[in-house]
Amino acid sequence: MAHNDPPGIIAPHIPADAWNRAQATGQPVVIVAAATNENAITLRRIVVPFAIAGAAVLGGWGLVTALCFLLDAAAHTATVVAGAAGPIGIGGVTLKLARKH
Repeated sequence: MAHNDPPGIIAPHIPADAWNRAQATGQPVVIVAAATNENAITLRRIVVPFAIAGAAVLGGWGLVTALCFLLDAAAHTATVVAGAAGPIGIGGVTLKLARKH
C-alpha cells in the first residue's frame, strides 16, 4: 500500500473526504481502536459450564423421579396381585399376602 492510498481495510470507518482533506493539508489521521483484553473472562465462558452442570442435575433428578414412579407402580401392582390371589399354601403352610379392608 502506498503512503497516500486510502486505508481500505485498515480503517474503513474513515470517510473518504476526511482522508483526502487530511492528505491535502498534511494533517495526521488519528485512528482510535478499542483495546481488547485477551485474558478477560467472557460471559459465555461462565455460562456454558453452569448450563452443562444444570442440565446434568436436571437429568439426575429426572432419573430419580422416574425410578420412584416405577417403584411405586411395582408396589401397587404387587399389592393388587397379592390381594387377588388370596391365601397361598405350600406344603400345609398357608400365607395370606395382603389383608382386605
